[in-house]
Amino acid sequence: MVKIRKKSDLPQKICTTCGRPYAWRKKWARDWEQVRYCSDACRSSKARPKDLGIAP
Repeated sequence: MVKIRKKSDLPQKICTTCGRPYAWRKKWARDWEQVRYCSDACRSSKARPKDLGIAP
């Protein structure tokens, strides 16, 4: 039986483009370390954090 986890218990990262936090998704399980963007829209725009005034 699979134990259901709350979204708040999943690991989180900060999106490199928009600076918003996003949580782990099952489709990212094998390459979670390489995931940098929260969505396809952020990946396609690829604005740098310094352009947005976001501190790293």
